[in-house]
This record gives sequence, C-alpha cells and structure tokens, in this order.
Amino acid sequence: MTTRAEQRRQTEVRILTAARELFGEHGFDRTTVRMVATRAGSDPGLVMRYFGSKEKLFAQAASIPPDGAIEGSPAEIAEQLIAALTGKLTEEPAAALAALRAMFSHPEAAEEVRTAMTAQQRQIADQLPGDDALVRSGVLGALTLGLVISRHLVKLDGLDVPAAELMAVAGPLIEDLVKDERAARHPSLAAPTR
Repeated sequence: MTTRAEQRRQTEVRILTAARELFGEHGFDRTTVRMVATRAGSDPGLVMRYFGSKEKLFAQAASIPPDGAIEGSPAEIAEQLIAALTGKLTEEPAAALAALRAMFSHPEAAEEVRTAMTAQQRQIADQLPGDDALVRSGVLGALTLGLVISRHLVKLDGLDVPAAELMAVAGPLIEDLVKDERAARHPSLAAPTR
C-alpha cells in the first residue's frame, strides 16, 4: 500500500512529466494548466495546489539538469562532452527542450538556459589549455545548443540520422576545440598572441 506522501510524489512526477512534454511541444504561452492536468490524469486545481502557478510549474518543468561535473584531462573532457551530447541527440531532453522552445518568448526561460550554459562553460574553460579557452568553451556550448535545437525543435534536414552518425562529424570538432589542436592543423587559426 502506498503512503499518502508516495502518492503525492507520484502525482507531482506525472504533472512535471506532462508539463515538460507540453511546454516542449507548445511553448509557455500556448500550454495551459488544464492541458497539463489532462495529460497527467489529474485536475487543474491539484496542479495549482502542488505548484502554485503556471510560472512556478514552468520553472520546475524547464529547469535544465546539469550534465554533471565535466573534468579531467582534455581527452577526458572531450569524451564526457561527446557522451553528454550523444545522449541529448539520442533521446529528446524534455526539460531542456521546454526551456529552449520557451526561451524565445519567455524571459525566465532564456535566463534559465543562459545561467545553466554559462556555469558549465566557465567550469570547462577553467580546465582547457590555451589563452582562448573561454572562447572555445563558448563555441562548444553553441555547438551543443545548435545541434539540440536543430535536431529536436527545428528538425533540419540531414540531422534525423542516428546520433552516432552526427557524432562522427561533431565528435572530432569537440576534440579539436577541447585539445586546442586547431593551430597544429591550421596555423592561421591559432589564437592571436597578446
């Protein structure tokens, strides 16, 4: 027999799952509390009682879970970034997609995405070699964001292939950016000396 606390937790999980799906599909403005309640098999009053408002529900549903600490040698960092991106390309990251879709019309979502990405960008940059580590880390973040948006939201032609096929192209780019191997291949791309 499930306890009342377990039932509440299961209901919250169902509501958050439904909210992530709907915010990801329709964005913040077109998703209603009633739609979330219907998909979760609940009622709008219960959604409001558990989460307080549509904005608070969105904040929890669209919070972007961190990829975890990315650390180690440049080779290990590249491996971790490639694994994280492969996962995002294989399975639709529901919370991230909700935030990404809503970020163009909802300032709180844009701030959520920026905060999550900036924190990871700085953490990675602190471990990379080279004077332009922050720039390269920013490009890594843009590459990740661009691929996730282009594959799952925009659905660009050519990106509907298996994740492994995409990573066969993107993986070496990530490795080059992390290890700063651009200068060895293309001396004209080396960071300017200060």
